[in-house]
Amino acid sequence: MQTELNGRPQAMIAMSGGVDSSVAAYLMQQAGYACMGATMRLYENEDAGLPRGSTCCALDDVEDARRVAYTLGMPHYVFNYKDAFREQVMARFAAAYQRGATPNPCLDCNRYLKFGLLETRARALGCDVLATGHYARIEQLPDGRWTLKKAADPEKDQSYVLAWLTQEQLAHTRFPLGGLRKSEARAIAEAHGFCNAHKHDSQDICFVPDGDYAAAVERLTGARSEPGRFVDAHGNVLGTHRGIIHYTIGQRRGLGIAAEAPLYVCGIDVPNNEVVLGRNADLFSTELDASGCSWISGDVPQQPPGGIATGSRSSPAPSRSRARTRCTCRSRRRSAPSRAVRPSCSTTGRRCSAAARSTEML
Repeated sequence: MQTELNGRPQAMIAMSGGVDSSVAAYLMQQAGYACMGATMRLYENEDAGLPRGSTCCALDDVEDARRVAYTLGMPHYVFNYKDAFREQVMARFAAAYQRGATPNPCLDCNRYLKFGLLETRARALGCDVLATGHYARIEQLPDGRWTLKKAADPEKDQSYVLAWLTQEQLAHTRFPLGGLRKSEARAIAEAHGFCNAHKHDSQDICFVPDGDYAAAVERLTGARSEPGRFVDAHGNVLGTHRGIIHYTIGQRRGLGIAAEAPLYVCGIDVPNNEVVLGRNADLFSTELDASGCSWISGDVPQQPPGGIATGSRSSPAPSRSRARTRCTCRSRRRSAPSRAVRPSCSTTGRRCSAAARSTEML
């Protein structure tokens, strides 16, 4: 049910302090919405042993979001979700590495925080829609259902990390930047004098700005990763590794193993604390198991997807379904367990509304 303020529908804008969410707020105002800004306080950098700056939702970012909201004449709120972020995002991140998987915490943050707690808060405050600065598009189909599509700018497309949105969420979500390029968004911010018009994009996981994931896992769990053996596919010992949390499928650098040809991480045996190494050819597989499928349309498709992509920038590999959670595809490089995979429609080049957790490339 739509709630109106002075004849205008209300929208909450998720504002991280970056340029994208700031421009999203401006565009929603221009679209006729009565807007309020909201910033999620997710953690204390100092408490996590991290420097200030270079991340989203740090103190400086909260102030940037507040300043833009003030410039636009909209109220701004800060919500403390630090406990939920630690439980739903940081703890999941650490646990995934400990079981030999490679997580994408942005997926969990969107699922449990931004489109979970924050969306619930938006509804409680009378907002009909939640808008964010993601580069993705939402369209309504002729039959009334909603679909998630790639952004107009393929270099900035973020639909990959949004693929767990439901029909209900899509109906009450807006992505104002979906049809823009990044340069256009910055131009809008510059034209309106936003304080963050030239602010750099965050490139790393927000709570691991230095990129040292293993150190973050040890800090979050309080447990040191035990060294173990590097082995080949036949169990022959090749050397000693520093602990399984230091490695992910497909990794080549930092192994410290001299060999005639480059070696790659091809598997992680958690029970035996072993990391399996092999050649580049050993990384390719034609089968993938996935779990936790999310069919945004509400229906499990009867026809197999045209292809499977295992990352936000990866191109789909032609595939055919063998079961609801298993598919075969043209040989492609292994994906680390726990990453999301997405079907795509090869006939249109547009992304189908679905996602699943990659369990294993067989």
